[in-house]
Order: sequence, then structure tokens, then C-alpha cells
Amino acid sequence: MPLKPHVEVTPAAGKLGILLPGMGAVATTFIAGVLAIRRGLGTAIGSLTQLGHIRLGKRTDGNSPAIREYVPLASLDDLVFGGWDIFPENAYDAALRAGVLESKHLEPLRLELAAIRPMTAVFDRSFVKRLDGPNLKEGASKMELAVQLMDDIRAFKRANHCERLVAIWCGSTEVYRQASAVHASLAAFEDGLRESSDDIAPSQIYAYACLKMGVPYVNGAPNLSVDTPALLELARAYRLPVAGKDFKTGQTLMKTILAPGFKARMLGLEGWYSTNILGNRDGEVLDDPESFRSKEVTKLGVIDHILQPHLYPELYGNISHVVRINYYPPRGDNKEGWDNIDIRGWLGYPMQIKVNFLCRDSILAAPILLDLALFMDFAQRAGMHGIQEWLSFYWKSPMTPDGLYPEHDLFIQLMKLKNTLRYTRGDELITHLGAEYYD
Repeated sequence: MPLKPHVEVTPAAGKLGILLPGMGAVATTFIAGVLAIRRGLGTAIGSLTQLGHIRLGKRTDGNSPAIREYVPLASLDDLVFGGWDIFPENAYDAALRAGVLESKHLEPLRLELAAIRPMTAVFDRSFVKRLDGPNLKEGASKMELAVQLMDDIRAFKRANHCERLVAIWCGSTEVYRQASAVHASLAAFEDGLRESSDDIAPSQIYAYACLKMGVPYVNGAPNLSVDTPALLELARAYRLPVAGKDFKTGQTLMKTILAPGFKARMLGLEGWYSTNILGNRDGEVLDDPESFRSKEVTKLGVIDHILQPHLYPELYGNISHVVRINYYPPRGDNKEGWDNIDIRGWLGYPMQIKVNFLCRDSILAAPILLDLALFMDFAQRAGMHGIQEWLSFYWKSPMTPDGLYPEHDLFIQLMKLKNTLRYTRGDELITHLGAEYYD
């Protein structure tokens, strides 16, 4: 029996525009991939919305529809792409420069990709010190820049005949900042925009502009961005979903897979040493210590939240957790992560696990962008607003409402995501409790 009447979800009719602040390796790999998939030139490997299934009812019922058929998601054929970047190259040239996809995949898409040109960007070199570019907006204040972004959004929606929009930050990692007085309320933030407060980062200007235009906003970097009282107040006022932060792709993905296993088996952990080499623009940006600090904070929080050392001090109370990222240009987008994990078993005997993950950063991130765009659009049509904690599955540092700690266990995150979808349809939630024992 259904738990309740299903949630009324507005149909996914018409075009969905996906706006991408930052049209570098991740964004162009995503765009090119979607164009290739809808032409039948590739498969959406890594995408839960395209390949995933969801069980309904008992295991014996054999009812596991595809997620894309179970809930009304936008069709890939209805997606339209746009965005902003500090470099003026079109999506084809930017994809070539990024070097993620081979020419055999890009050439059939050349005309479509070349037609996607970035709008002039909001940029402040004090927040991203290792990059600079010519394709920039100019304005008398940060509020004026926000208004220009709103004009861009309005023009993009009109020119592309979009019914709905979603924005996903794919720009660089900004220097580490904590929320200040200017972030305490929407009124304070808007005063700060008018006064061009030094504490307001470009990513926050994008978030403000998108939310003011009624566009759900996703933060793909560890930046403070939308994760402030001021912008959450704006999201609530406009009843918009927001999500973030920092796409969970390579090394952190492995941590959220392995650490729950150690905890499930009550294996002790003494240390986890992680190092990465990365040669793309992200690696160059993270070579700056202040930008690296933003990334380090999101990476370091994962293990503590999963292992709960306050509950298991004898197993996890004194972990040495070290994270390093090194810029190494020859590696390009093919990030390599090394992990040395020191664990303890029965009677405290030591053991070690070594992980060497040669991953393709943008290849892992692209399906995350697709899922988040479709799920955030679904959330908006389902009347779900504020922090979308059910999408924690995709984040290194999931945003949570006040008073809640983030859930990092990948498998709990996936259960929460699927149960949220079941809830919207009024179907019974899956708890894995064997009801046959209580008949």
C-alpha cells in the first residue's frame, strides 16, 4: 500500500536550459557527452538517471523500473546548454584545449559544440590567483555585475525557448573563506553587493543572480557559494532547491566506498594518507595554498563523519588523516591518486591497504552533472525547495540543514536518494527489514 498520495509533479514539458558558470574541462566533457549520447554515439555510463533502476515492493515482486521511467525527468533531447567563462573559446575549442575527449568523439559534434559560446564572466583574481582571462564583465559594483548576469539568464532563456533553467557551478575552486557578517542575512548580502564587499566571491554573485531569476542552483566546487544564511534565505523566499558542494569523483569517492566497509566490520583505522597528482586547470588553481585549503576542508571531513570517532574512540579516536594535491602538468585531466591506509584487526594486529586510482576527473564528473541537472529540475517541479540533502550522494561535503551532520556513507546516501524518489510517488520506502519474520 502507498504511504500517502503521491507528490504532484509538474510534467517535464519543453526545453530545460542548463547554465554552467565555468566552461572548461568538466563542462565541455558533459556537454559533448550529452550531445553524443542523444545521437547514439555513446552510453551514459556513470549516470544514475540514465542507467539506474529502483526496486519497488518486495524482492519477490520483481518490480525494478528504470529511474528515468519511474519519475518524470527531462529528456536528453530537451536539454540546451549555455554558460560563462573567463576565456572566449567556444565549447568545441575549449574541449580540444582540455584534452579530455579524443577528436574522434569531438569531430562529429563540432558544429553543435562550436555554436555554444560562453558569455562574459564575473571574475575576481583575488579569489582564483592562478588564472586570468579576457572574457570578463565590467561594472561599477558587484550588484551591477549580478544584474548583468540576470540579463544574461533572461536573454538565454528567451533565445533558446526554454521552459525551465538549472545552474551548475563548474568554475574553479576559490580561496578558502568562512562566512562573515555580509553573509548573515539577505539584506546584509545585498548591501554588500552594492558596496562591492571584499568578502563576496564571484561564485556567490552567480548564485545570487540565478536564485533571483528563479533558477535552482548547484555548487560543484568547495566554495562557500550558496552555503550561507543569506543565500539560503533567498532560496527559501523563492522556494528554490539548492545543492552542493564539491563533486565527489575520484579519491573521495573511494573513501566513501571503503570507509563504510571498515566501520561495518569494526576494523580499526590508524591512518589514511592521500596524495594526488593533477595537471589540468583545476590542478593549476589548487597549486595555490589558499585554494587548496578549500579543497582540503571538504576532503578531510569525510572520514570523521563516516567513522564517528566519538562513538568508537578505541577504533577511530586517533586517526592521522593527510591529504595532498600536487600540480603535475604532464598528467593533464587524468588525475592519479595514491592512498595508504593503515588498519588494525583482531587483538590490534596491523594491516595495510594500498589504492592507486588512475582516474579521469572530468569523465567521472560529467555524469554527475547530468544527474544533478535532471534531479534538481525534478525537485523544482515537485515543489521541493531549500537544501536538497537527498542528493548528498554526489558531494564531497554535502550541505545540510542547521543542526544535522552530513551523511557521507555512499550506500546510505543512495538509499536516501531512492527512498526520496519512492516518497514522491507514494510508494513504500525500502528499509530492508525482512517482513516475512513478522507475518
